[in-house]
Order: sequence, then C-alpha cells, then structure tokens
Amino acid sequence: MSDSADTNKKYVKTYVPAYQKAEWQDHADELDMSQSEFVRTMVQAGRKGFEPTEEEPDSTGSDPGGNALETRVLELLADDTFSWDELLEAVSDDIESRLDETLEDLQANDRIRYSGRDGGYTLVGDRDGD
Repeated sequence: MSDSADTNKKYVKTYVPAYQKAEWQDHADELDMSQSEFVRTMVQAGRKGFEPTEEEPDSTGSDPGGNALETRVLELLADDTFSWDELLEAVSDDIESRLDETLEDLQANDRIRYSGRDGGYTLVGDRDGD
C-alpha cells in the first residue's frame, strides 16, 4: 500500500455458518484475541499467500500487518511447552514447506530454474534483459 493509504477503520460484515463462527471464536479465545482481531489477522495472513508481498499499514492488536509467525507461535504454545530449538524447528518447517512450494510454482511458470552448473536457483533468461 502507498504511504498515503487511508488507515481509518471501517466496518466489514460477513456471514458464516454457526459452526464456523464457533470454531473461530474458540481459536480466537485460545489466542487471547477478540473475534474481530482474529478474523482480521487470518484474512491478512491468508492474503499473503495470494498477492505480492507489500508492506501493510500499521494496525493495532497483537498481530500487526497480519504477521502469521506470532499466530503460529501462539498456536503451538496453546498445546504444549516448547524449547527455543523446538519452536525454531516447528516454525522453520513451515517456512521450508512454503519455500519449497514457491520454488516449485516459480519453476512451473518458467520464472526460475535450478542449475547445478550455476550452483543453485537462477532466473530464467538474462538478468540484464538482453
């Protein structure tokens, strides 16, 4: 978003099945979030997977800009106690999976390729645009 983005809060209304609302409320309670904050955070986190990464304007709440890492850590800790290394491994597994999927998609769309000769992944075509 641009620096001049309107950061005034606006009301958004949606309808979901009762069971889904209950699940969302339970999850929000586990994360010590309001339902509105939970929905806003989950929508922002979900959008990250569908759009180019852009800096989101600062928002209030425990998960500004839709930072999914905080949500993931809270989800993990809701079920158990983890050491630093265990938490790092748990969240790293998530990023490794996302990176793997992203690399596969980029290769499938002929935007990058793996080259043993070049020692790793490289852009398809000339980087200088020649």
